[in-house]
Amino acid sequence: MISEPEKRKPFIDQRHGDYYLEGPKSRRFELLFIIDVLWEFLKGIRALHFVGPCITVFGSARFKEGSVYYEQARELGKRIANDLGMTVMTGGGPGIMEAANRGAFESGGRSVGCNIKLPHEQSENPYMQKWVKIKYFFVRKVLLVKYSYGFVIMPGGVGTMDELYETLTLIQTRTVTNFPMVLMGTEYYKPMLAMLEKMVEQGTISPEDLGLLKVTDSIDEAIEHISLYLMTNYQVQKRRKPIWWLLEKG
Repeated sequence: MISEPEKRKPFIDQRHGDYYLEGPKSRRFELLFIIDVLWEFLKGIRALHFVGPCITVFGSARFKEGSVYYEQARELGKRIANDLGMTVMTGGGPGIMEAANRGAFESGGRSVGCNIKLPHEQSENPYMQKWVKIKYFFVRKVLLVKYSYGFVIMPGGVGTMDELYETLTLIQTRTVTNFPMVLMGTEYYKPMLAMLEKMVEQGTISPEDLGLLKVTDSIDEAIEHISLYLMTNYQVQKRRKPIWWLLEKG
């Protein structure tokens, strides 16, 4: 009996990450991978080109409506939109991301997201005027930073820590300069801050690196800190306008 042929698998199967661990692939595979990454960048840049200027809010997808952090992020999104006149950008999913988007959206502000494709689908929250879904985490992180003049890190898990440390590294190494970073949650981040102090003691970071973070529980302080950085260091660009003959959409 002839067995039914297996369905042809995509050249990169997002359900299984072990292809990253298998070492060099064929030249064809590597070329297709590069093209796939390029397409994700093109898709993201085209979708988000007209959304800025933004403030990106990072945080856990697991906090539900009614939790202290959810409600704080919701008020923060509202204040970013109303007090600063900036677009709120998030990872586009549930939890803190939804809350920040919701605060901006419900107050009439601009709200956008850059979501991620996961094996267990992470659906977009309904509080955005525009969003894009990206296949690769590293492409998504570039897009979440690219359009923003400041960053707020709410309590979160491993993914939030990844976003926090990568963005902080960009600022520390002056890859991007004078961008405000606000940590919301003094008690939540106390162990991490103690570790940073230990890094200073051991000489692995400089004492002035601690000044790159504004740690607070106050939304007023967060907004004031971001506003001061923007007024001191930047002339914030206005939103770009679409060019009709390029079939662009705002």
